[in-house]
Amino acid sequence: MTELIILLIVIVTALAFDYTNGFHDTGNAMATSIATGALKPKVAVGLSATLNLIGAFLSIEVATTVAKGVVDLQQFDLNNSYDAHRLLLVVFAGLIGGIVWNLLTWLLGIPSSSSHALFGGLIGAALASLGMGGVVWTGVLAKVVIPALASPIVAGLVATVGTALVYFFTNRVVEERKNRYFRWGQIGSASLVSLAHGTNDAQKTMGVIFLAMVATGHLHQDATIPFWVKAACAIAIAVGTWMGGWRVIRTLGKGLVEIDSPQGMAAEMSSAAIILTSSHFGMALSTTHVATGSIMGTGLGRKGAEVRWGVAGRMAAAWLITLPAAALVGCSTWWLAHGVGFFTNDMVGVLAAFAVLLGLSGYIYMQSRKAPVHSGNVNAEWDEDGTSTPDVTASTPRKEALSS
Repeated sequence: MTELIILLIVIVTALAFDYTNGFHDTGNAMATSIATGALKPKVAVGLSATLNLIGAFLSIEVATTVAKGVVDLQQFDLNNSYDAHRLLLVVFAGLIGGIVWNLLTWLLGIPSSSSHALFGGLIGAALASLGMGGVVWTGVLAKVVIPALASPIVAGLVATVGTALVYFFTNRVVEERKNRYFRWGQIGSASLVSLAHGTNDAQKTMGVIFLAMVATGHLHQDATIPFWVKAACAIAIAVGTWMGGWRVIRTLGKGLVEIDSPQGMAAEMSSAAIILTSSHFGMALSTTHVATGSIMGTGLGRKGAEVRWGVAGRMAAAWLITLPAAALVGCSTWWLAHGVGFFTNDMVGVLAAFAVLLGLSGYIYMQSRKAPVHSGNVNAEWDEDGTSTPDVTASTPRKEALSS
């Protein structure tokens, strides 16, 4: 009974991560469409949520990578209750590492990688539990690290060329007419990115829940992922997307490049092509890295466009520390739960770690209330000092303020 309750806590935590993944990454699909006015903010997040839901059912290749390509399951004797609990604790601590990093970067308006936050958390927890042998380093290198380095560069190059070609072939078209037609095109391209996002990011949580169920003996490690796991993860990421991660949307839509509709469509088509390709091959890349590389590429591909390199530099710094920072949280959480459990019992250890997660989440949320970003001010002019959060007056409607 204790193991079952712990499993339920882990599944709830996994779905909470999926929820944060949803609102943290909404901007990957919809930031440019919102910035150019192709879609109204709330329409954009509603459309994105629906397509994320559908996309989550289209592929399981990435879920397989997460379930079997990061933590070395061969290091655990799952017929031994102690080893089974250790694997369950690795999954739980890894999830907390991912959630904490997602919330912190959301608060700061930094479009960091939810995927790498999750992988970092799992790696840190596995190292704490088993040492270097607990991680499938070849899998991490081939399907996480290399795609992480290559994807923003490839996306940027594709978007640069695409943007340059778009403006070359339409340079005689009246600007107002050009933007009007490309706004219509953006609805389709942004929708494709949302669908692609569902095929990649929702899968990661499916893989984590699969790991937890393998640890408790509810599934064999060679089994297929149950439908209810797919459905729960699809719904969680869709609800998170619908809430709208306005702080990150603002940075991507207004902070990197002042973007027009032709650039927006070029960025979205580049992102969709790369994300769908990676999902097909089971590469759990960061959709954030792809979307950011594409948006920066549109700034380089359009003559006279401004790229805010200071903002890009802060984002790159966050990318570099995502894996180690989330790993540190995952490692610390494992030792907290394991240490408390050693002196009391396993349930108390897990509840202690869960309480810390709730406390940190509440604190970050309260900090975000001091300068809320919502659908009403997400397109405000970017401050000259490069901050992502616009000024908020006392007249901000309470209903809108609760939407960030």
